[in-house]
Amino acid sequence: MAYRFLENQADAEDMVQETYIKLWRKREALESLINPESFAVTLLKNNCLDFLRKAKPDFSRIQEVNIPEMDSLAVQIENRDQLEHIQVIMRQLPVQQKQIIQLKIWDNLPDEEIEKQTGLKKGNIKVIVSRARKTIKELYQKWENNENR
Repeated sequence: MAYRFLENQADAEDMVQETYIKLWRKREALESLINPESFAVTLLKNNCLDFLRKAKPDFSRIQEVNIPEMDSLAVQIENRDQLEHIQVIMRQLPVQQKQIIQLKIWDNLPDEEIEKQTGLKKGNIKVIVSRARKTIKELYQKWENNENR
């Protein structure tokens, strides 16, 4: 799995080793998990994703990369403005909604893991995510309508 994410044998082996180290440090807590195998796989996936986020570009493979045309300056500014406004909207969400959206969308955690971390039931998590998405969509549409006037 790590190799599929990283496409590099050495990096994949490093991520597996990091995962084993983290699992070893949490070995007492693993006994209480319903599905420790799923936890281990999720931990490995998250380690790989963190590694990819932090990794610097590999310039030795630059010829393999298809570089798209540059967006116009206006499009770049618009995209930046949209992202900044979404960040403002996220800060306006209630704490619980912000936390659940972070875990669900950005950390890509399954509902079972979110249940363990927050103590909330799966149904509650789905309701919170739905409400947060609705709020984000409504606030973004209001902002977008005001921008286009």
